[in-house]
Amino acid sequence: MSKTDKTRPWWVRMADAPMATCVPVHDHRFGLCTLPGDITADSASLSRRTSGCHWRATDSYLFGGGCSGGGREWHLFRREERRRSRHRARRDLRAYHGED
Repeated sequence: MSKTDKTRPWWVRMADAPMATCVPVHDHRFGLCTLPGDITADSASLSRRTSGCHWRATDSYLFGGGCSGGGREWHLFRREERRRSRHRARRDLRAYHGED
């Protein structure tokens, strides 16, 4: 199997480039800092957690396509938005020409 980014787990890609793909989030409400030095699947998060120190993916990583699915989801959202815009324009043109 080739060793490309798409075959590697998301947390491994985050661990390879910390501070570019993930940032430390500190939450000391329940005691001292519990942020681990190493980024693992348990210490990393793709979303916002509510308690405890952890590593969180940056927005550019999530929406820029670095995360598997993140870029595709944004692409699908934009695609749906463009489709709605085209349908709206067609409806407006038909109404303008009196075809409705």
